[in-house]
Amino acid sequence: MSGPNGELQAPEDGGRDSDSDDDGFGEEEYASINSMLDQINSCLDHLEEKNDYLHACLKELLESNRQTRLEFQQQSEQQEREADAQGPQPPT
Repeated sequence: MSGPNGELQAPEDGGRDSDSDDDGFGEEEYASINSMLDQINSCLDHLEEKNDYLHACLKELLESNRQTRLEFQQQSEQQEREADAQGPQPPT
């Protein structure tokens, strides 16, 4: 059976129910374990979905930053070409 924190607790009768097997676990304990495993699986699925979403967002951000950097480089190169075409400017 699970305690208040979802921890397994041994039954007070030493783990031996009238319907328990030789391993000391009854149907109730197996059902409790299965329920906890289902909850863990659900949490892991949720985390995987969040991870996939974050991964997609980061890829999008990376591509956006890459595009912005390329545009900045092109503008910088264009400004350099325009400055070279005008020739040296006299000092002010």
